[in-house]
Amino acid sequence: MRRRYLPLLAAAAASAFGRPAPAQEGWPSRPLRIVVTFPPGGSSDIVARVLAELLSQRLPQRAIVDNRPGAGGTLAAAHVAAQPADGYTLMLSNTAPIVTSPPIYPSAAYDPAGGFTHIAYIGATPLVIMVNPRLVPATELNALLAWVRAQRVPPGYGSSGAGSVHHIFGEALTARTGVQLTHVPYRGSSPMLADLLGGAIPIGFDTLPQNLDHIRSGRLRAIAVTSPARQAMAPEVPTTAEAGFPGLVAENWLGVSAPANLPTPVTARLHAEITAALALPAMRQRLDEFGIATRPMTQPEFAAFVAEDVRVVGGAVRALGITAQ
Repeated sequence: MRRRYLPLLAAAAASAFGRPAPAQEGWPSRPLRIVVTFPPGGSSDIVARVLAELLSQRLPQRAIVDNRPGAGGTLAAAHVAAQPADGYTLMLSNTAPIVTSPPIYPSAAYDPAGGFTHIAYIGATPLVIMVNPRLVPATELNALLAWVRAQRVPPGYGSSGAGSVHHIFGEALTARTGVQLTHVPYRGSSPMLADLLGGAIPIGFDTLPQNLDHIRSGRLRAIAVTSPARQAMAPEVPTTAEAGFPGLVAENWLGVSAPANLPTPVTARLHAEITAALALPAMRQRLDEFGIATRPMTQPEFAAFVAEDVRVVGGAVRALGITAQ
């Protein structure tokens, strides 16, 4: 996975609170739909719902959330790509359906870079390697790798689904270290977490913030975070680099995308309104809760960011030779 320092989003978007960019005459005249590629309950879903509420307050029409999980987000992405480019269907895009899933799902019927209008960047968060302490005695990454090697049968690790950044990180970890692990895909983070807590699987990869309560209570043990530096919300958890794997860095980014060829005025209006909504206290609180780092990014910059991620990280995924089972 490509190493990238990420602070992400428009915290100081003062200009976005001024006069909104002009849109096509009469737009929007009916509700907007934000398609989420994961089931309810995860960070993507929660961020999408807060964003939908804030956009509903800023636009003359409501924005509603439509969860369409499955196939690493490719089902939802294909659905969005096939919709009219009229500004009424949006997607809470993220690393899985845009970058990591298309290479492992040959049937994904869309171009992840050119098949969408990538409107606005929200932010990104690192992953955390977690274990069930009732099953795994290890407290740091190298001890975990030693424990895995000692097992007669490759232990299972849970992810939010085949093609998710959690899955790709697991495959990158096995390729880098030579350990044998069995991927156990779920339809989202929530069911994976339930099995990890219940002891059905010993290891799980997920975003850090939504698991902090379980980590602090001792029900789960954090082994390492996949960011270049330790996280302020859990400074006691070391990084993969500190364990001797400096290139083993991964992130899950979030953004807002629409079908390709969205009219420029609608794109500009949506970018302005989303940027303004992201700077509001309610959204900033949610971003902080989920450890989503932010930095300003224009719409062309976001489109270029996506194209580069598809080229570099997507290429690395292809090199791993992973296929969806």
